[in-house]
Amino acid sequence: MLFLKLFSITSIFGICTFIGYYYGQKYALRFENLVYLEQCIKILETEIVYGATPLPEALSNVYKKGKTRVSYIFEEIKSDLVLSKRNFVYESFLEIEAELYNGLYFKKEDVEIFLSLGRVLGSSDRLDQSKIFKLILNQIGAQIEEAKMEKRQNEKLYRSLGVIVGIGIIILLI
Repeated sequence: MLFLKLFSITSIFGICTFIGYYYGQKYALRFENLVYLEQCIKILETEIVYGATPLPEALSNVYKKGKTRVSYIFEEIKSDLVLSKRNFVYESFLEIEAELYNGLYFKKEDVEIFLSLGRVLGSSDRLDQSKIFKLILNQIGAQIEEAKMEKRQNEKLYRSLGVIVGIGIIILLI
């Protein structure tokens, strides 16, 4: 009987702590993924503006050079663009929108910034593209700062909350 109680108490505490760490980790992952996205966009800028690389090849190079935790979305965009033979790059960007929310934990603002890149990519000359990349990188930089503050505030909060709720449930059951 004592073993069953100890096992139950340990399980409840472990599950509540895990849930708290899981929700806290979302904030850390969003921050890291935004930083990796910024790096990928810088690589894409270099490929397009300075290297004059064709878009499918540039997207493939971003996948190879960037952190794969985020750069795989560029490979998916390239595959959709090439296989579906779409007229507009933006349509391929829209195909991965759900992945940005679910797989990378981005917020609506983050996704809108990324999709705005898809709206203008390949629709103007290199000088205009350079200006657009700078604007988007500034916007992502602001999102990174916001994510950093949210991470600092909420990551520890959810972790502590998970532990406290676990202890509270255990106290109620005893």
